[in-house]
Amino acid sequence: MSFFGEIISTIFERRYQKDPLKDPDARSIPQLAEALLGSIGEVSGVTLARSILDRYARMARDEKIEFFEYLADDLEIDPDTVSATLAAYSKTPNKQTYHAFVEASEPKRQEFARRLNQVPGATGQLVAMRKDLLSFLKEHPEFGPLDVDFRHLLSSWFNRGFLVLRPINWSTPADILEKIIAYEAVHAIDSWDDLRRRLKPSDRRCFGFFHPAMPDEPLIFVEVALTKGIPNSVQSLLADERAAIHAADADTAVFYSISNCQTGLAGISFGNSLIKQVAADLARDLPGLNTFVTLSPIPGLNKWLAQSKLAAANLDQDQALAAYYLLQAKSADGSPLDPVARFHLGNGARIHAVHANADISQNGLAQSNGTMVNYLYELRDVSQNHERFVKENTIAVSGPVKALSASVKTAIPGKKSTKKPQTLGT
Repeated sequence: MSFFGEIISTIFERRYQKDPLKDPDARSIPQLAEALLGSIGEVSGVTLARSILDRYARMARDEKIEFFEYLADDLEIDPDTVSATLAAYSKTPNKQTYHAFVEASEPKRQEFARRLNQVPGATGQLVAMRKDLLSFLKEHPEFGPLDVDFRHLLSSWFNRGFLVLRPINWSTPADILEKIIAYEAVHAIDSWDDLRRRLKPSDRRCFGFFHPAMPDEPLIFVEVALTKGIPNSVQSLLADERAAIHAADADTAVFYSISNCQTGLAGISFGNSLIKQVAADLARDLPGLNTFVTLSPIPGLNKWLAQSKLAAANLDQDQALAAYYLLQAKSADGSPLDPVARFHLGNGARIHAVHANADISQNGLAQSNGTMVNYLYELRDVSQNHERFVKENTIAVSGPVKALSASVKTAIPGKKSTKKPQTLGT
C-alpha cells in the first residue's frame, strides 16, 4: 500500500470505527445481522459490520457457539425454494431463471460474511472466526455446512492471484520474525540466535506468502538451505558451528521446513504454489542451482509401524521400513497414508532417498525414529509426475528407494502381504 493510501485508510478507520465501550449497540446479533444484510449505504454497512465483529471479539465460548448456531440455522438455504428455482431453470434456462436459482442456492450467511469483510482488518478476524468454528466441529457436526461456506469464501479471498511472495531475512521487522519463531511447525526455533542462523548466512533463505489484507501475518513460509550436494540429515543443516558457503557456490536448494501459519485457513493449499514459485525465483537468481529437493519428516511412520507390527520382523531396518511405509501404506482412497508424502507427490515430486538418523530431535525420534526422506523436484518431470499421481495414484520413486521397500519382510502371521502400489521407478 502506498503512503497516501495508508493515510486515507487510517482516516477512514478513525472516522467510522466505533468504540464498543463508548457507543454500544443494544440490538441482538440476529437484529444486527438482519440490518447488515438489508443495509444499502456503505457507511451504515461498515458501522454495522464493525459492531458485529466487536461483539464477537468479546464473546465467551458458549456465546460463540450460539453465534454459529444462528448462522447455521437462520441464514441457511430454503431447500424447497432451491428445488423450485432449479425446476424453473431446467424448464426454461435463461438469465432470469438461472439468477433466481443461484440466489436461492447461496446461503445468506455467505453474503453476511462478505459484508462483514467490508471493515478494514476484518479479513484476519474472519480467519480467526473460522479457527473457532473448526474447534467446535467435532462437538457440533451440524456446523459442517457452515464451514463449507467459510472455506468457499476464504478460498476465493486467498487464491494465488492475491498472495504476495516476500523474502524473510534478518532485516525483516521483528514482529514478523517473532511469528516465524511461533509458527515454525517442523523444526522448533529455540532462540533468536537459532533464528539468526537460519536467516542471516549467505547460504540460507526463507520466503513466505502474505495477503494484502493481512500484511503482517505470514500465511505459510518455507526455509531453504543452499548446499553442495543433497544433505542426509537436518543436524548438518542446522548445526551451530557449521561453515557457511557462498550462495553462488551452491548447486542444491533444500526445502527443509514448510509451516502453515493460520489454523483458520486449514484446507486451503498454499504450499504447492509456494515451493514452485520459490524454486523458479532461486533458479533465476542463482544459475548454479541444478537440484531442488526437500529434507522432509515422515510424521506417521512410528504410529503406523506400531499398528502393522512390521518393525518386529525387520529389526534395525529404519530406512527400509520408511521406504515401505511411503510406498505401501495407503488411505481409503488409495493415496499415500503419510500427509507429507501426499503433499509432495501431489506436487509432482519424486521420492529420491531415505535417510536413517536424519532427525535425532525428540520430535524426530517420536515420529519416525529419526528417519527422513528427500523429495526431488525435477522441473522437467513435475507436471508428468503430478498427472500420474492424481489420475492413477502412481508414485514417482527412485530405484534405490524402491529396492529398499522390496527388502522388507511382510510375512506376518495371520496377515497377507500388502498389494504392491503402482510406482514409476527412475
